[in-house]
Amino acid sequence: MEAAPAKVLVVDDERGMREVLNAVLGGAGHSVVEAKSGEEAVRLIGSDIFDLVITDLKMAGPIGGMDVLKAVKDISPNTVVIVLTAYATLEVGVEAVKLGAYDVLTKPFNNDHVELTVHKALDAKRLTAENLLLKRELKGLASFENFIGASESMLKVFTLIHRVADTNSTVLICGESGTGKELVARAIHDNSPRRDRSFVTVNCGALPEPLLESELFGHMRGSFTGAVANKEGLFEVADGGTVFLDEIADAPPGIQVKLLRVLQEREFRQIGGTRNIKVDVRIIAATNKDLAKVVAQGLFREDLYYRLDVIPIILPPLRSRPEDIPLLVHHFLAVFCRKANKPVLKVAPAAMRVLKQYEWRGNVRELENVMERVVALAPGPEITLNDLAQWLRGSSSGGLGIPADLPLEGLDLEGLINGIERDLLVKALERSGGVKKEAARLLKLNARSFRYRVDKYGIKTGDESNEGSDESEESD
Repeated sequence: MEAAPAKVLVVDDERGMREVLNAVLGGAGHSVVEAKSGEEAVRLIGSDIFDLVITDLKMAGPIGGMDVLKAVKDISPNTVVIVLTAYATLEVGVEAVKLGAYDVLTKPFNNDHVELTVHKALDAKRLTAENLLLKRELKGLASFENFIGASESMLKVFTLIHRVADTNSTVLICGESGTGKELVARAIHDNSPRRDRSFVTVNCGALPEPLLESELFGHMRGSFTGAVANKEGLFEVADGGTVFLDEIADAPPGIQVKLLRVLQEREFRQIGGTRNIKVDVRIIAATNKDLAKVVAQGLFREDLYYRLDVIPIILPPLRSRPEDIPLLVHHFLAVFCRKANKPVLKVAPAAMRVLKQYEWRGNVRELENVMERVVALAPGPEITLNDLAQWLRGSSSGGLGIPADLPLEGLDLEGLINGIERDLLVKALERSGGVKKEAARLLKLNARSFRYRVDKYGIKTGDESNEGSDESEESD
């Protein structure tokens, strides 16, 4: 039976029993440490981290199996414990499980049964860790669900993802905030042979150095104030999977040194630990900064930079791929309308033109946020320029969607002007309560010019009872 290799502590005062368990577990590929007493077991548990402890219930000396179980759950709560006993009773089993034991096995035991129980216990430990990671990731996960794009620049990114996914090479993803760097990292992991193992995300700029070091590499009990129990680091939890180091340019100097060792030697040492821990992880890093410039400024280690920059992936900003904006708009509308139990909103042509020409300094994340607001607040079945104006105030036009500079790919000037003109006509009619004469005055137009424009854009003005009064102004 195959199981992921684990570090196991076998505790029994009978030498023969320790040797049998060592042979069974060692034969299954596990690393086994033996303790001949409860006292020795407690000492080992306090100085090292084990994936699994198998302990006899009754042993000579003051510390028995239940005491070992309590010590494990106090010092290293994530370690799994199996209790062995020659005097199994229901009361013993209930007490052991209440104290945190995974299972209680009766002596004499079948070797295959022990191996199967160990396999299941380690699987349960792994699933528990992955569930905790999933909950952790969901809290900070970007809400957009898919990586979307049909532009040439994005097709190149997709091709690169496909090519690197099957390798173990380190990847450095560069791009502005909001371009989807974590989505690229996840796509690489999900299409790799590591897809069934953990994908762990760490923001290197979000924590002070001591906490970040503990988060990444773990710590031993008592290694610093507040370290009340042994803790596995995320590198150890992600063994066999992928670690995504976001905002790597902000990693403190001390962390950079430790990361370099992980990349070079595939091993690290916990805070307060005395042994090196080997791990098999793929590292993907990301930054919104020019990391080469950060190196030149002396703020990032050059040797670490070259270890990370094995395969660079550059994500283009949204403003450089306007052809992808309609795809993203329709995707986000479908997602948010479904969540709001609304029919999917349409987008007026003028509104879509403005969306394509807007700068999107916050990239895909900003577009997502605007679509969520529009779905919540749009009064009708179609999104108009008026619905967008208040959310696009980052442009130099004060919300009308005029770009601050002429885009390299050019723009549809006539369409942009027509969209702005139609939007202002609608706004004037809304402010005047539908009275065209007043709406024309707000725009400093005579009645004939106003009506021409209203007809040009097919704007419905409602009550036509004041037509005569409007016409009388044509001679003004």
